[in-house]
Amino acid sequence: MRILFLTHYFAPDTTSNCIIMTELARELSRLGHDITVVTSFPHYDHNVVPEEYRWRIIEQTQEDRVRVYRTYVYLPQQKRWVGGRFLSYASYNVMSTIVSVFLARHDVILAPSPPLTVGITACVLSKRWKTPYVYNVQDIFPEVAVELGVLRNPTLIRFFEWLERLVYDKAAAISVLSEGFRRNVLSKGVCAQKIRVIPNLVDVEYIRPMPKDNPFARQHQWHDRFVVMYAGNVGRSQSLETLLEAACLLRDLSDLQVAIVGNGAMKMDLEAMAQKFNLYNVTFLPFQPREVLPEMYAAANVSLVILKGGIGERSVPSKIYTIMASGRPMITSLDPDSEVWRVVDESRCGLNVLPENPQALANVVRRLHNDPALCAKLGSCGRQYVVAHYSKESIARQYDCLFRDVVAGRV
Repeated sequence: MRILFLTHYFAPDTTSNCIIMTELARELSRLGHDITVVTSFPHYDHNVVPEEYRWRIIEQTQEDRVRVYRTYVYLPQQKRWVGGRFLSYASYNVMSTIVSVFLARHDVILAPSPPLTVGITACVLSKRWKTPYVYNVQDIFPEVAVELGVLRNPTLIRFFEWLERLVYDKAAAISVLSEGFRRNVLSKGVCAQKIRVIPNLVDVEYIRPMPKDNPFARQHQWHDRFVVMYAGNVGRSQSLETLLEAACLLRDLSDLQVAIVGNGAMKMDLEAMAQKFNLYNVTFLPFQPREVLPEMYAAANVSLVILKGGIGERSVPSKIYTIMASGRPMITSLDPDSEVWRVVDESRCGLNVLPENPQALANVVRRLHNDPALCAKLGSCGRQYVVAHYSKESIARQYDCLFRDVVAGRV
């Protein structure tokens, strides 16, 4: 089967969605499918296109049996500028459409969000080739943006709601990450037969339990400290100011190290907050190369998943599977009706606390700090659970079945 991936992010970018789509493309190619990817030049980590890709419009490569086309993408100087982000998405839409229309017809198209606008290109190509597309919902947009106050203009909100309905309507099938996502999409009038719940994957062979005392930990002098780590996007939806407030409450733990690894729109504000409160126990690092991720997660005693209240049901951060694969316990700070809260309860891989509650977060950090046996037990449970449910082979087979059903008209 010839499958076209339309994805804004692909390796060597290191954002979670990028890694998921890269691994899924490679695994589907190993199942015998002919995979083509149309993506943008790498840029997510530092909001800058690397030197080797500059002054180019299009580049074609063959990577691990996957054909990859990378295209120009507009990048605003200020990542916090919402208008610039939409211009960036629009530039990818234009370029990906231009590249794709010159490709041979594919049997099925996979269009993963974010951004929602990737569905526009999928619609155009679907109509041109009379080819079905599967829309993969990683975030419920525009609801999340409205909840966070990023999107306030009523006209723009109505436009994106209309676009969301259009993309859902034209899709042959919609893959969602959780039952909560499924209920959300159903509430918008989508036929239940079109929706398939398929969680994200993780490479459990690459991300695996490793010694805490490793080269990455030594480099940052974490090998003899109790490290609570958040790794991922440092944006508006993550309530990382709650983590800094909890760090204030934990100053008495002399060996505590809070690590925030990643970049995003809120990073400068958080660095200023940490400096203002003289948080000597907080360290900021940029996104790390994929080759050091196993050691990075192993360097943590506890990893954190944190979101602002009200958006947990519309977001399933894929980092939860990476944390479980690393064999480390997890603390989640988000809505109790969310998929993440359910997974943590079911797998017994960590401790849940209500969102935006620094005292509650500090209490569970202190509990794990004082109970190494509990940390080991939670980490072991998470590893067993993720191997059983979220391996890349298992998830790729689910997509393989979905694509076959779509092409055969059974969806």
